[in-house]
Amino acid sequence: MNIKAQKQKEFRPDRGYTKEDWDEVSDNPPWTEEELRSARPFREVFPEIAAKMEQAIAARGRPKLEAPKVAVTLRLDPDVLEKFKASGKDWRARMAEELRKAAGL
Repeated sequence: MNIKAQKQKEFRPDRGYTKEDWDEVSDNPPWTEEELRSARPFREVFPEIAAKMEQAIAARGRPKLEAPKVAVTLRLDPDVLEKFKASGKDWRARMAEELRKAAGL
C-alpha cells in the first residue's frame, strides 16, 4: 500500500512540515453537533476571497469565441499541407488566416 494512502499516526521528518506543525494539528477532534449547526458557508464568511476564486475558475480554459468554429473535412495537396505544418505549432491558425485573406475577410 502507498504510504500516502495510509493514515499517518506519528510524525515523520522530511515530509514538508515540522514537528511543531504536526503537534499543532495532530489533536484535531471531530466537530460537535453545536459546531456543525453554527458552521457557515465559505462564500458567506469570506465573500471577497470566494469572488476572486470564482473569477479565477471562470477565466480558465479556452477563451470564448465570438462565433464558434466549424469542423470541416478538406482535401489539400500534400506540398501545401507540409508547407503550413513546417511553419510551426500554430499552423492551423496561420492557414485559417491565409484563407481569411484570400476570401477578403
